[in-house]
Amino acid sequence: MKNNPTHKDYELIKKAIEGDISAFRQLVYLHKDVSLSLAVSIVKDIALAEDILQDVFIKVYHKLNSFTYKSAFTTWLYRIVVNTSYNELKKKKKHLSLDLPQESFLLPPTVDTSINEADQKKYIQLALQRLKPDESLVLRLFYLCELSIKEIEEITNFKISKIKVLLHRGRSSIHFELKQLLRDDLKHLL
Repeated sequence: MKNNPTHKDYELIKKAIEGDISAFRQLVYLHKDVSLSLAVSIVKDIALAEDILQDVFIKVYHKLNSFTYKSAFTTWLYRIVVNTSYNELKKKKKHLSLDLPQESFLLPPTVDTSINEADQKKYIQLALQRLKPDESLVLRLFYLCELSIKEIEEITNFKISKIKVLLHRGRSSIHFELKQLLRDDLKHLL
């Protein structure tokens, strides 16, 4: 039970509520990377996402005593990240346009398409940046955070049917974007 991340979060929350600042710092440290990734998936801007995360952790600090322990801390935190990110998008009135070509591109079978793990991660992150915010968010929650559809529903307030559609569309979109990115980089190499 001591190795359970939820149990560790609960211990840190209790200490932070009692005034232990280092416990809160540890909570932030444990969850900042995934939280940043979720914010970036929505706002598509790393600097803005970092600003949002500062706001999120300030909110969390002030509202920590209202956490009810009915769900995992990450579910509660990610919901704050998602809501704050979408609110920031609305506030900034950013309209993301995806003027992407509709044709599909397949690499010739003679081209060696094997890439190392670091490059795979780079291409996946770039592809996620090109997706619609809802698709990118749901893919990150499902695959990166390994959350269930029910947990995603709690975090996003999306209906289960919408989550399933977004997962399906997101998989298709990321496949398309990866092909585009690989094609573009291949042109630069040749």
